[in-house]
Amino acid sequence: MSASSQALVASEPGPDIYDENTKQNEDAPANAVSAAPKRKEPPPESSESIRQRGYVILSFWAIILIIGLPIWWKTTAIYRARLPLDQMMDWADGRACRPVFPLRISIEVDSLQDHEAQHLLRTTQHALDDLNDFSAHHLRLELSPSNASTAATGLSTGGVENEELALVIRLLPGITTKADLQSYAPILDIYYTPNQIPSSSSSSSSLGNYIANTLRGMFAEEQAMIAYLLSTSSAPPERSPKALAPEVAESLAKWTTRSMKYSRTYHLTFSLFTPTATPSSWDIEAALEEHMKPLLESFSSISNFTIDTQVQLYATPGVSGDILKKEDLSGFINAAEWPLSPSIGGAPTINFIVYVGDMEVEGGGKSWLIPQWGGVVIQSDISDLRPAMLIFSNQLISLLGAPESGSLPLRLMTLVRVRSAGLLLKASGTMGSLARLTLALPSISIPRSVAEGVYTTIEHLRKACDGLGGQEGLENARIAEEAAEKAFFEKSMVGQVYFPDEHKLAVYMPLLGPVGVPLVMTVLKEARAWRKRRRGGR
Repeated sequence: MSASSQALVASEPGPDIYDENTKQNEDAPANAVSAAPKRKEPPPESSESIRQRGYVILSFWAIILIIGLPIWWKTTAIYRARLPLDQMMDWADGRACRPVFPLRISIEVDSLQDHEAQHLLRTTQHALDDLNDFSAHHLRLELSPSNASTAATGLSTGGVENEELALVIRLLPGITTKADLQSYAPILDIYYTPNQIPSSSSSSSSLGNYIANTLRGMFAEEQAMIAYLLSTSSAPPERSPKALAPEVAESLAKWTTRSMKYSRTYHLTFSLFTPTATPSSWDIEAALEEHMKPLLESFSSISNFTIDTQVQLYATPGVSGDILKKEDLSGFINAAEWPLSPSIGGAPTINFIVYVGDMEVEGGGKSWLIPQWGGVVIQSDISDLRPAMLIFSNQLISLLGAPESGSLPLRLMTLVRVRSAGLLLKASGTMGSLARLTLALPSISIPRSVAEGVYTTIEHLRKACDGLGGQEGLENARIAEEAAEKAFFEKSMVGQVYFPDEHKLAVYMPLLGPVGVPLVMTVLKEARAWRKRRRGGR
């Protein structure tokens, strides 16, 4: 055999060698796997470590529940003062007070004997009661002390000696029967003939009927005004007056639209508007002292007044020509352009303007009244301001809500009674609104000042209800209305009306999410580990 053949034979592996190598190659992966290190489990926690971790978690929750939650509750809790809701609703529904206006009218009959005077008084009162269909407004007659003592008359005042007299009637002998109301005193002179004196056996008399009809006519407007106020309030139906005639109701609706809101103080601004450089001054101080100050003094028991004056150059009244048509008045009356003085001290301002010119309103007249604002007079010559002051006086009386008929003292006394009724009803309605708001919004805060205002309102409402018709009743009604309005429009309470629960959720979620989620997840993880340990221990 050659050398090359021997080399080839030597290079071929034998059967034993192949089998051994193959077996080693097949066994190599298994040996490699078995030789790889196994992952070691963490050493079991000691019971002390588990207990410490539980204490840490428990301490976090304890701080949150014992300290954090009470602090959050205390700092975010809504304070709601206790309100007498039942009493408030009673006032709003007219159950707490029945407005009654007993008007005392004194009769002087010096020319009659006592028994004749008393019999005339009884027959006249009976005639009045028959004519009256509105029990809330009642005229009570009484003899003046010069005729008979209170104890001697069956129609005594009965514990109301301090009430103010609404009217004094003087019965005077005369040729004909007539009534004469004095202009500057609440005195009515009634002249009668001798044959009108009723006999002691008669149940009625012509003189008594005449007096009753005269009084009914004098107080008809006041009665209608009070009836209108009660009909537009929430008084029970059985206490509301009979329905007013449509024309009367329409007139009274205009009266409420025209009148200023009642205030203890009004500010009066008297302005001279001139389209040219002249006149540049006017003798307003003397005119006010002579014509306006006496009227304002008569109003002193109802309201106070402050006054200022000014001269303004205003060349464009907004219309052309000498005749102001009714549709042009809106262009002439432009308070936004008129440079008027602002309100002083927050009191409502009543504006009176004298415009220098020769124009007149269509249909005649050179003056008009602007509801709840003031009045305007067009006058070419301002050397004599008396006509303008007289017009302003009537406009002021109208704007303050006084009736249109009767003497000035009677109109002012009527204004006291009407304003008392209006303020009492308004304060009562505000109490009802506040009670309903409290019940409708349980999340709204009610500060202690609101509760104090409510109790103040109820206290003065009671006093006003007991003294309706006099100055004291008006003052108590005014205090009640102011306290009720202040309580209802409390700033800290009104602001939360517009803060719904969705806003609170939007505020709390960014704060509670990052803190609450880790704490809750930790508790869940610890609960799973506890269950696992419990299963492993079985």
